[in-house]
Amino acid sequence: MAAAIILCQARPNVKLNSLSSSGLRSDCAANVMRLSLHKALAVGNQLEVEAINGTKHILLTPSMAAQCGYSMESDPWGDTRIYTSLMGCFVDNKDDATFNVGLRLQMYGENPSDVVSHDVSQTCSYTRWASREILCDRNYMEVSHHMANLDAEAKGQTRDGKDEKLNAKLEASGASQGIWKMTFHTPEPVAMVLQEAEQAGYAAKTTSSRLVMRSPYNTAETYSEDVAGVPMEVFRVSAYYMAPQGLHVVNLAAACPKGGVLFTEDMISWHVPRRVTPLLDGRITVSEMHMGINGQRLDRSQMAARGYTLSTTDFHIVVEIPVGSPDGYYKSHAPDYQYHITYFVEPMLEVLWREDDTQDDTRYKVLFPIMTPLMPQSPQIQDDTVPETRVFSVLLGTFLHDVELRNITFSTGVLTVEESNAKGFTVQEHSLASGSKSFSLQVPFDADVVLKHNPERLVTSYFLPLIFGLIVLPEETPFALPVDLQASLQDVVLPIMAGTCDQNQFHISVKFGSHGSNFKAIVGPRELTAEMAEDYNFYENGTHLSLILPYTAKDAVFELLTAESVKSRIDLLLLDRANDWVLADLYLACSFPLKATECHPNGTMTAVAVKVESTRNLKPSQLTLKDQSCTPQFSDDRFAYFSFSVDTCGTTRTFFDNYMMYENEIRLSYNNAKAAANTSPVDPDYRQTISCFYVVNETRTVAFSAKPRTYEPAAEIGTGQLMVQMRLSQDPSYELFYQAEDYPVVKYLQQPLYFEDISAKLGHHCGQL
Repeated sequence: MAAAIILCQARPNVKLNSLSSSGLRSDCAANVMRLSLHKALAVGNQLEVEAINGTKHILLTPSMAAQCGYSMESDPWGDTRIYTSLMGCFVDNKDDATFNVGLRLQMYGENPSDVVSHDVSQTCSYTRWASREILCDRNYMEVSHHMANLDAEAKGQTRDGKDEKLNAKLEASGASQGIWKMTFHTPEPVAMVLQEAEQAGYAAKTTSSRLVMRSPYNTAETYSEDVAGVPMEVFRVSAYYMAPQGLHVVNLAAACPKGGVLFTEDMISWHVPRRVTPLLDGRITVSEMHMGINGQRLDRSQMAARGYTLSTTDFHIVVEIPVGSPDGYYKSHAPDYQYHITYFVEPMLEVLWREDDTQDDTRYKVLFPIMTPLMPQSPQIQDDTVPETRVFSVLLGTFLHDVELRNITFSTGVLTVEESNAKGFTVQEHSLASGSKSFSLQVPFDADVVLKHNPERLVTSYFLPLIFGLIVLPEETPFALPVDLQASLQDVVLPIMAGTCDQNQFHISVKFGSHGSNFKAIVGPRELTAEMAEDYNFYENGTHLSLILPYTAKDAVFELLTAESVKSRIDLLLLDRANDWVLADLYLACSFPLKATECHPNGTMTAVAVKVESTRNLKPSQLTLKDQSCTPQFSDDRFAYFSFSVDTCGTTRTFFDNYMMYENEIRLSYNNAKAAANTSPVDPDYRQTISCFYVVNETRTVAFSAKPRTYEPAAEIGTGQLMVQMRLSQDPSYELFYQAEDYPVVKYLQQPLYFEDISAKLGHHCGQL
């Protein structure tokens, strides 16, 4: 029969030959032997425990351990305690006073051939046995009776005829001394012989002075009972055993608590019935009461130092333990991907009472592991970012030491801790004196995982969305912690533009700012497109761009035209793509050589009219010379070209000392019905004077004669009334006149008015005002 306690730990392997027995410690704690195994011995390995029984080694499986009085408690990191009842199946018992306990620890690595064994032997002396000893361990219930008392009782008893016949029958069958059969009370009686009971998982034996029974929890023959509000598991059995005096029947009972724990945020309160009624027949007197941790008693000073209390009420013995006391440990959990912790501690309660009627004493000892309910945790997120350093810095914590940061999800994807550090980020783990840990992360603002946004023209808001992927060891249960970091900084460097001109072109250069080429370029009224860029000799090298535009480019405007030049301007705006903020502007105006008028020796004049910015609605094709019949020889939406002889189109001639000047005017006449209909009256009047000068290099005399007048005209002086009627003509032809319904007539400054006056005696007279 081999029962095994098998411990598996998923941890990084260490070399087995580097382990030493220094991590093992055994001691005696009253009626149990305790073996402590440091996690360094078991880390990364599978631990098997064998009981040493003389020359035999019995593998302790969980069922065998519960049947034979062995238990084990192991925290998730490998620290292990193994408890052995001194009444255990494989303990070498010397007269119920000296007990030799032998265990072999087998540690297996990934390779089955990598096995390290540690043999542990501990001798315990224990003589303070009570008449009845009850031990409640984590996986079994044990009760033992002192048989000397039973034999004394038997000597004073008178056997009836039925017992005599049964004894005679057993003696005739050759039955040896010891336990013959048992009757379990569930509470209905269930009888089994010893072999059947052992096959059912129970253990029963006699020692030199005691009768021992042991039962695992939750068997068919145990039952639950509520005692003072505390659920308890009860084990009752009547054992029949042969003694020299004959057959004896002993009633044994054990009752162990299965609950009774109350939790607050800071305190664990463990309630045990003050009177365990399934074990009592009458009144009792409690003579001793102790509490302990991990099977070891604590004295009052030790309890006070830890904040433990042991008290009684009318119905309960109450043990109070602060959550987080150093004798327990915290454990991380991640149900539903949320971080929780529990606290685990294993208190012990030991009570000695005496029954008032029989004076028999009972030692009642309970080893009771307690784990708090899941306590949700909200790890603190400490944003230590100083925007001026241009580095995001965040601290996460605190976590228990069994939490490990596995990866981080950035806006661009998931990176492991190693990949994050290799990318130039800084991921660190910080261990605290309390045993907990925290994690920190630093990410530069200019990293590709950082999102940027400009809430204002000169301000950049940086966003770093993160999801920290963590796991709980050793189970490797995952959970996540999302974190969003944000920082704003007035750090926008605007682009810088500069421009120059040569004889025919604009030359513009742009030095990029902090946003590089992420802007819209508006050239004149239009956004720069790929087609425009090709026309304007666009060039970019990553830090600068340049444009070369002719001064006659469609997107340039003319400001002023003189006889020898034209002033052209190009406007360039750089706009933020998202908000249309003006990041930079350039208004480059230069004068370029241009002859507005050319005079030819054959008496021909040519002139160019330019649509300037102040006459946005002008259509050059509607321009004329003084003689409105002289229209442009060529025109487009920006230029009008005239060519005419100096003795036509209303050209005037003026003589000076040694030269003469021919002068005409390019204008937009509002008397032209077609022009007026297509030109906004708010545009200024367009007039461009054109002149040609010719040197007078020859003078000719021309003779003429005039017939003298016979009389000189003279006006007669007189008085009287003169009736005059005046009309306003629409043009110099005096053919069309404004009617009464046309008034008032709107005219512009310096625009001529044509009046006709009619007198009753003098007749018609026309004049220009």
